[in-house]
Amino acid sequence: MVDLIPAPARCSWNAAGYTSLDSDTALEARPGTEGVARWLRATVGAATGLPFPEAGEGANRLVLSIEPDLPPEGYRLVNDDGPYRVQGGSAAGVFWGAQTFRQLLGPDAFRRAPVRPGQDWDLPRITVEDSPRFRWRGLMLDVARHFMPKEGVLRYLDLMAAHKLNVFHFHLTDDQGWRIEIRRHPRLTEVASWRARTKFGHRASPLWEEKPHGGYYTQDDIREIVAYAAERHITVVPEIDVPGHSQAAIAAYPELGNTDVIDTSALTVWDTWGISSNVLAPTDTTLRFYEEVFEEVLELFSSEFIHVGGDECRKEQWSESVTAKTRITELGLADEDELQSWFIGHFDKWLTARGRRLIGWDEILEGGLAPGAAVSSWRGYGGGVAAARAGHDVVMCPEQYVYLDHRQAPGEHEPVPIGFVRTLEDVYRFEPVPSQLSEEEARHVLGTQANVWTEVMEDTARVDYQTFPRLAAFAEVAWSRLPAPQERDFADFERRMAAHYGRLDALGVAYRPPTGPRPWQRRPGVLGRPLEGPPPNR
Repeated sequence: MVDLIPAPARCSWNAAGYTSLDSDTALEARPGTEGVARWLRATVGAATGLPFPEAGEGANRLVLSIEPDLPPEGYRLVNDDGPYRVQGGSAAGVFWGAQTFRQLLGPDAFRRAPVRPGQDWDLPRITVEDSPRFRWRGLMLDVARHFMPKEGVLRYLDLMAAHKLNVFHFHLTDDQGWRIEIRRHPRLTEVASWRARTKFGHRASPLWEEKPHGGYYTQDDIREIVAYAAERHITVVPEIDVPGHSQAAIAAYPELGNTDVIDTSALTVWDTWGISSNVLAPTDTTLRFYEEVFEEVLELFSSEFIHVGGDECRKEQWSESVTAKTRITELGLADEDELQSWFIGHFDKWLTARGRRLIGWDEILEGGLAPGAAVSSWRGYGGGVAAARAGHDVVMCPEQYVYLDHRQAPGEHEPVPIGFVRTLEDVYRFEPVPSQLSEEEARHVLGTQANVWTEVMEDTARVDYQTFPRLAAFAEVAWSRLPAPQERDFADFERRMAAHYGRLDALGVAYRPPTGPRPWQRRPGVLGRPLEGPPPNR
């Protein structure tokens, strides 16, 4: 009927044909919708050249309103004999309805200025009623491996909004870089935000980019990003990695590392990929340092959840450290795995006392987890199943399905091929709720998230290529109530994508075309790490 992505729950014609918006089409923003009206004038108004003056009388107006009969993020869009109406159960619902309104106007409504002044802007005479399946519809962007300047982040928030995604997981720290200003600890940006060079391709590649790489967001940058996201009804969840993935922080402050095992003063910000053995020392000094980091983080981010990483913590240094062994004995712990659980548990209690909730990758389940903590299940379905059965909330983001750094097709032309082949159709057939969960257990699945790890994505064009068009398929999985995976109508999705590519073109997205990479999107001779066959179903 209409080529909307994500697919709406209900869509019906009120009458045949279309009506047209023109320069006299007014905009009436009823209480609570003023922010959506500002967004419409700034985006759709700029693209169409329509001024959307404040509403007068008559049918030629767009009315935004909050209606209590709709779900909080649900909306109803109506074009019949009266004024155009976009209604929502909350301001967020009205905003998602405005995104649908924009799609209905055609791809040119996604540009920043009119390309055909005076053209008609037709709206089909339809009613659309819709609401999301999941409350957490996320995108994780790794800016630690390759830094994305602030303008790029703001652009990705706009792209998320256009696809009705509402959680931005901001991966701010890792072995290869620290990206957020912490005023009490200035060396985190003076030292830890830059590395001397960068591996080009997979870590087995012999190629290097022999120039410094880095950057960071000032606290005012972060405030701007958070406010920009909030205007688009997107929550920003920051990630500060502990206790692993911390070599950059240790390079800036050597006392954070295992000084009785190695000379931490000789460490630099890591310039290659993989899992570093340089992890945080389980000392009171480290705990106090990161409490001070999190104090500033909490001032900047209003999200319910704070992500602490917790994944891939190598324990060789703890096994050799007298300090770590002493702490294990003092706490009555069994081993280094329980020591990591204690480390995560400390920050779980600390965040809970301040009205926030800890979330971490599924390794935080090992050794036990505090009742209020939530889990990002990345190593397959298993972590999510275990967490939900233990009463923990879960975000499903299994690497075999929604890690968008994985290659999109077989063949020699796919740039820097990483991991398993995950096609557009594979992502479209991803099911976030594990089939083995009972109905009660499944209620702990908050939603789902696609993850964009940027080791082999050196610039925004590479991020675009890996992310799109698969993020459009993921967005439909996260928003729409689809049939079981094998019953989904992928042919219909492809038909609707034909129109959606025009929207992505208007937005300047360097997506992977259905026919394969364009010549300038290839990276001949840059080594990847392709894995053959289907991914393990675990």
